[in-house]
Amino acid sequence: MPCWIGTSGWVYAHWRDVFYPVGLRESKWLAFYAQHFPTVELNNSFYRLPSEQAFARWATEAPAGFRFAVKASRYLTHMKKLRDPQEPLHRFPGRALLLGDRLGPILYQLPPNWKCNLERLRAFLACLPSDLTHVLEFRDPSWMCTEVFSLLEESGTSFCVTSLPGLTCPVRATSQVVYIRMHGAQTLYASCYSDTELRWWAGQIAGALAGGHEVYVYFNNDAFGYAVQNARRLTELIQNT
Repeated sequence: MPCWIGTSGWVYAHWRDVFYPVGLRESKWLAFYAQHFPTVELNNSFYRLPSEQAFARWATEAPAGFRFAVKASRYLTHMKKLRDPQEPLHRFPGRALLLGDRLGPILYQLPPNWKCNLERLRAFLACLPSDLTHVLEFRDPSWMCTEVFSLLEESGTSFCVTSLPGLTCPVRATSQVVYIRMHGAQTLYASCYSDTELRWWAGQIAGALAGGHEVYVYFNNDAFGYAVQNARRLTELIQNT
């Protein structure tokens, strides 16, 4: 099964001369990025829904076989806390679908310190479009329970395996897709994973692949270009497993 490894976002000014050549225009960054990684997590959509023109442009700039994971708006996850999701769920995927065959999973990141609400989750899952791959990332440990996992499995929704300082998260699959977000081992967004840590993750991923799962991994430790460095190394480890 395929394993998609990339970074959370690609437009970082501090990646110039760390990853991007100094003279390369920002408008060319996605094409350059796609020469090195087969996927990226589009996370600026969490703060503001990109225009139809932006989604259509990214679809043409990315090569065939490239995949975008798209992060859903915080309006739905943080402001409404999944309440009355019908309208946002209609508007948001409508834009994302402009990516065509380059569209991968849709990620919904729930806010920290919001405790488990099974009724709200159940109603939200019932509204998800069945023709897309959906992933939920929980930032409060109260959600990581048997009842939540059962609801995700019943709806075919993926559980996001999260590497986050201060959060203990199980490595668990609730659907055919395994989705992993790497936010930094010691410092949020700003620490580099050691080779020992990456080898452990490579073993977990190899097990998921052997079990018939499709795996997506995104590094969100963008500081100092650590995400690029770690994504490259993890790719090497998976290829040599």
